[in-house]
Amino acid sequence: MTRRVVITGIGCISALGNTAAEFWAACLAGKSGIGPLSGFDMTGIRFQNGAQARGFDASRHFDDKQLIPLDRFAQLAVVAAREALAHSGLELTPEQRTRAAIVTGSCYGGKTSEDAGFSAIYRDGQSRVHPMTIPRLMANAGASALTLELSWQGPVWTVSTACSSANHAIGQAFWLVRHGLADVALTGGSEAPFTYGSMKAWEALRVVSPDTCRPFSKGRTGMVIGEGAAMLVLEPLDHAVARGAKILAEIAGFGMGADAHHLTQPSAEGAARTIRLALADAGLAPEAVGVVNAHGTGTAANDVTESAAIREVFAANLSSLLVSATKSMHGHALGASGALEAVATVLGLHHQCVVPVANFQAPDPECDVPVCLEQRPFAHEAAISNSFAFGGLNAVLALRHSGQ
Repeated sequence: MTRRVVITGIGCISALGNTAAEFWAACLAGKSGIGPLSGFDMTGIRFQNGAQARGFDASRHFDDKQLIPLDRFAQLAVVAAREALAHSGLELTPEQRTRAAIVTGSCYGGKTSEDAGFSAIYRDGQSRVHPMTIPRLMANAGASALTLELSWQGPVWTVSTACSSANHAIGQAFWLVRHGLADVALTGGSEAPFTYGSMKAWEALRVVSPDTCRPFSKGRTGMVIGEGAAMLVLEPLDHAVARGAKILAEIAGFGMGADAHHLTQPSAEGAARTIRLALADAGLAPEAVGVVNAHGTGTAANDVTESAAIREVFAANLSSLLVSATKSMHGHALGASGALEAVATVLGLHHQCVVPVANFQAPDPECDVPVCLEQRPFAHEAAISNSFAFGGLNAVLALRHSGQ
């Protein structure tokens, strides 16, 4: 059995706002959510900026008892999922819940809970940590919280493949629904990486910008860490049509592969191969694609190799292609980035427009791709969204306009 799979609900929280509508309005305006980090000690750290979900208040969504087992990353996942489900209007019977899947992505899991425990033991000399530390820090905590809240009993798991986590999760959820292993799926990613220990680790890697994120721009100085969550509701096309759901876009294909090249240095060949796998899975020619939502980290290495991959795959239609990179606005939310970028790509297809790359200064000859610098309309059939992770783990989504 092979079924067409559509997206009928989205929800997200990020530095650009607490809802998908706020996120989309900021993307359209090219508004960056990057600014000074707050809420924890940044003393002695070379960079001071990040993309925090500053407006998120957990107490507005959970009571004190509910918060006990939930790290911030899991809170974000649950709230984004609630918005996505409300948006979709999906309601399941007890029998249907046994065939409903949840697939999430997270690079870090409960980093804030882990860091708090380590600080209590090693810095403060305490002999005990919070009794819920393990349930709070496990990477599947968001997915598990959703099963308990929704009573969904189908396949549930969490993917952790660094910065490709959410794209891997969405792609696998898509395959579940397409091949009839689940009838609906809730999928996406969440991340809350802002702790002193985590930021010191990123400082040591020397890839974080001291100011802001400028993908594909000459003078770019690195990535900017972000946080957030985005979730999508997937269901078969015929099911969505039968219940009168509003269809936002179709997931047409998914490709994943490994560079087998280097732990931290990306490979243009590996990226191009994965893009081609996604297009082949979707049955799309490169000429059908009008937009690439790039991985676009703003680092020296990624942007050059990703540009080379885009030029290789889309050589025949490069002049009609537009390249966006929304990390310039919501930061690099690590395991949640692919989900945030998927939402931006879905909404771009639905509204038939391309969001601009923020913070761009000047073209870089080594990144010779058509970067979108202002909101633009487009009428192509499809778009792709790239995620390329440390360890050379690549995941690319191919999405198609729904026709609605």
